[in-house]
This record gives sequence, structure tokens and C-alpha cells, in this order.
Amino acid sequence: MNVLTPIAAVPSASFIAPPGPIEQVRYACALGALTSVIAIEGAIPITHCGPGCASKQFHALSGISGYQGGEFHVPSTNIGNKEVIFGGADRLDELIASTLKIMEAELYVVQSGCIPGLVGDDVENVVRSYQRRGVPIVFAETLGYRGNNFTGHETVVKAILEQYVAKQPAAPKRAGLVNVWSLLPYQNPFWRGDLTEIRRLLEGIGLEVNILFGPASAGLAEWRAVPSAEFNLVLSPWLGLSTARDLEAAYGQPTLHIPALPVGARQTATFLRAVGDHAGIARSKVDAFVAAEERTYYRYLRDFAHFYSGCTSQYRLPSEVNVVADSAYALAVSKFLVGDLGLNPGVIVVTENPPDSERDRIAAAFRDLAPGIDGEPVFETDGHRAHAVIRAHDRIGELPIVFGSTWEANIAAEIGAPLVEVSYPVTDEVVLNRAYVGYRGALQLIERTYTTVVRQSTEENPEAAAS
Repeated sequence: MNVLTPIAAVPSASFIAPPGPIEQVRYACALGALTSVIAIEGAIPITHCGPGCASKQFHALSGISGYQGGEFHVPSTNIGNKEVIFGGADRLDELIASTLKIMEAELYVVQSGCIPGLVGDDVENVVRSYQRRGVPIVFAETLGYRGNNFTGHETVVKAILEQYVAKQPAAPKRAGLVNVWSLLPYQNPFWRGDLTEIRRLLEGIGLEVNILFGPASAGLAEWRAVPSAEFNLVLSPWLGLSTARDLEAAYGQPTLHIPALPVGARQTATFLRAVGDHAGIARSKVDAFVAAEERTYYRYLRDFAHFYSGCTSQYRLPSEVNVVADSAYALAVSKFLVGDLGLNPGVIVVTENPPDSERDRIAAAFRDLAPGIDGEPVFETDGHRAHAVIRAHDRIGELPIVFGSTWEANIAAEIGAPLVEVSYPVTDEVVLNRAYVGYRGALQLIERTYTTVVRQSTEENPEAAAS
């Protein structure tokens, strides 16, 4: 464990971790964006990096993020001392040639790691030689010391758009087609289910959707159709904005930026109407879909109300929500639990170290969690310091609940709070197709939340289960 200098707990949005070692890291290095490539059907990453780097990044982001699994067949140069001294470009050339012989793909994405960056390997020149021969291959400098897997993801997406998508034959715009830029694959344990639900919702109001990643995507066929979209939807506080700006410059596509992932009826209806208005869809069509979804949603919520109203004395139902997650889920979960379920906002920690240029925008998105109720996020990458802020928070008269990662188990126990795991790393959950967005996702989040509450209450007071 790193020895850290004690700090005064300052529950303020201006609190930023000082330089130094990070305890309980919440993300991978930029090379971890290889999972973004794996998430594209028909694409294969080729990594030019040190021994074991690729496998460690994948197993960190897949294995301890809900045990997601996935197709991990990633060729790697695994360069060592020889390549550090003499350069590794020739070894990369050999690896690419071998990969093309034995691994079939629609697109190959070469990602360079720390060592090639430090010794100055000309990865671009190696890859360009294959591009000139007509091989569908691109390169992205995902040097570990230049950023994390969030910024690495943006680098990989930019490489695919500029070196692959832009080279495709020109195609006309398709009315009603939207590109969706949202959750980071694998980093978010629920990305597959969430993107599937986002697609369902958008198609429900009449749009055609390039969801781009995961089982709900048609793979590279959707990427090739990116220039044909009418507009880009950025459904995230900041991730995807730079991509949308590039596409606007290249293809004249306008951008609709909605920072908060919609969770529950209130947020989802607002989201669908905003998208529908932007796309020029008749409000009557959107309202009809919303009404049908809400009819089912509120039937389930009515039944949940029987539990909620009848068990306030039997179980320790929480009144204050504390969240430790990346900005996308921290915002989505907070808005739902505060705005729809009526919990009070406690400490909200944003963990992914977003660019300084985006922090004011992110903080502003938390200022309207519900009418008259603002949240104030703490930007903190270090678990020790994040927990210090939670520990110091004044919660007299409140029953807290924590939404975070496996790292939050100890601090949740310390403040007597149930823990619902929603952010990386997640080691106590196996996640396949679960979603927490939209109408259906909100019901699953309520189930998971109050199952956790009931379980902890009965463990603390076994008599409650029999009463």
C-alpha cells in the first residue's frame, strides 16, 4: 500500500488530487483502449508494446470489471531489451505480416505502447507501407504515459475515422441516421446492456442508429456509415465530444450533446423528446412511444411502492446517496436516485481524471440533479483521498448508501452503508447483459439497490427477515 501524506478532507468541487502515487486506481493506461477495438465486431488490435502489457490491460478491464469476458486474441510484439537498443520497427513489421496470414479481420488497429514511444519507433511508417498495399489497417499512438484508457479510446476512434472511414467511397446522407458516442467499452461494466437499451429507445422513436460498439452493433458496417448520419449524439458528460467536433468539421454533421445518461421515466422522456426534436421527428410519435414505455414502467413502480411504503421500519432504507464512479455513471445514478427516488445527495466523486478543459462542463451538469437540488462533484482519482472526503461528510440524521466500486467496500462498512457496485473495478458481480439506463435499466437498478439494502438489513438484524 502506498504511504500517503494525510490530507484535510475538503468536500469541494475544487478539490483536485496533488501529484504523486495513486491508491486504488480506477482506470487503465492508454493502451487499454485495445478493448475499444475488441468491442468492434470485425476489428482486431495489434499491439506494439512490452511483454504482457496487452494481456494485463485486457484482463484488468474485462476480468475485474464484472468478469465480462470477450474475444482476447491480440497479437503483440512483446518487445524487450533488444528492441529498446536497436528499435522494434522490424519486429512490428514481422508481426503485422504474420497476423495478416493467420487472423482474418475487416480492420486491423495497430496500437503502440510506452517502449516504442520512448525509443522512437516509426510505427506510422510501418503501417503506412501496408495501407499503400490496400490492407485495412490503421495505427494509433496509445502511449501509456500520455493518458488513460479514456483518452486512448478517443485516440483509437480518431485513427479509425481518419485512416479507415474517411477512405471509404462517399455515400449520401441517410435521413434519420444518428451516430451515438457514449459509454467506454469494458471500463463500464454495463456498457453492453446500456448500449443495447439506448439503441432500442432511439429506434423506438423512429431513428436508425449507429451504436458502433458491442453486440447491439453491426460492427464495421456501422463505422463505414458514420459519414452518412444526419447528426452525432454525444451521450456523456465529455467522452465523445472531440470525436463529434471532428465529424462536424469533416462532414458537416451537427452535434447534439446530452451529458446525462437517461435513467428512469423522468430523464428518459426528456432525453427522447430532446433527440426527437433535434431529429425533426413528430412530437406525437415520440410521445406515443414514451406513453407505452411509461405505462409498463409505472406498473412495476406501483408494485415496488408496496414494498417501499410497508418496510420503512423493517429495513434500513437509505436516505442519502454517495457515488464514486466515472462522470457518466456518477451523473446518471445521482440524477435518478435524487430526482426520481428522492434521496439526498451526499458525496459525489468523479474518478476518471477528465481533461481540465472539461471539468467546468462536468461540474455544471451536476447542478440540477432535481428541481432545487444541486450536486457538487469532487474530482479525485485516488481512493484513499476519495474515502477521506466520504468519511468527513456530515450525515447526521441520514442513512447513507454508496454506489461505487469494489474499492468502496471498506468505507461503506465504516459508515454503515450498503454498497451497490456500479463502477470500475467490480469483482463481486458477474455482468453479461445488464443495463441501468432507460426505463428497463432503472427497474434493474432499483432491484439491485433494494435487494442490497434488504440483504444488509437482515444480516445486521436477522429478526427483521422473520417479522
